[in-house]
Amino acid sequence: MLPTPCRRVPRTTPTGMDDMARKRTVVVIEDEDAIRRGIVDALGMAGCEPIEAADGETGLAQARRAGVDLVLLDLLLPKMDGFDVLAELRLTHPALPVIILTARGSEDDRVRGLRGGADDYVVKPFSARELLARVEAVMRRTPERPTPVLQISHGDTTVHCGRREIHRKDGQRVALSEMEANILERLAAHAGRAVSREELLASVWGLRDGGVETRAIDMHITRLRQKLAGEAAEGRTEWITTVRGKGYMLGPELSVQSNEGAGEETS
Repeated sequence: MLPTPCRRVPRTTPTGMDDMARKRTVVVIEDEDAIRRGIVDALGMAGCEPIEAADGETGLAQARRAGVDLVLLDLLLPKMDGFDVLAELRLTHPALPVIILTARGSEDDRVRGLRGGADDYVVKPFSARELLARVEAVMRRTPERPTPVLQISHGDTTVHCGRREIHRKDGQRVALSEMEANILERLAAHAGRAVSREELLASVWGLRDGGVETRAIDMHITRLRQKLAGEAAEGRTEWITTVRGKGYMLGPELSVQSNEGAGEETS
């Protein structure tokens, strides 16, 4: 019997409803058609939602899509080498699980891949049973990804993240830029802890070791605060808190609603 690593166990949400969670999404980056199709078929039978890519550039773009749970990555790829894909992916998605699939079986290659941020390493040829068992093991030790944020609200003001709009009770609507919305979602997904400027640069801009570029974060935060405060210049509600020496954090009085339908206070 094949392992079924992609079927999540239903759980009860704070609203009392069962969370029949979506299938786990796995990106398969492999240039050999026969091998890729075999992997995709095995993942589908195991309850996964596979996404295919036949070259490194396409694979990197697919892996950076929202909702991806794991990446299966070949090393010898056209357009972009697997090690380069891994390095670029780690800049923006440091916690996304990656399993390397390759004919390269030398110790140096395995060490390079693991030090580069891979979670496991499978040498070709491999059986579907072995691959699914490794996927299951990596999934099991990987924390659940923060639930996507739908709304952030306080008092008469609600931020609709998907539409990138601020709605006020008097009917006023204020548009957010893509960057502003992404920053706010990142803070909301990690409510209760400070998110550093470097983390925001990596996750929102795809930059690391930004140096001067960290000023871009501060400018976006300033504009975001102004839009959230509206005409109330005194800003009774602290939407974004500055944590000295650490970064920014979502305000303690805000309510965050995820796609589970549960509004939870961040305090």
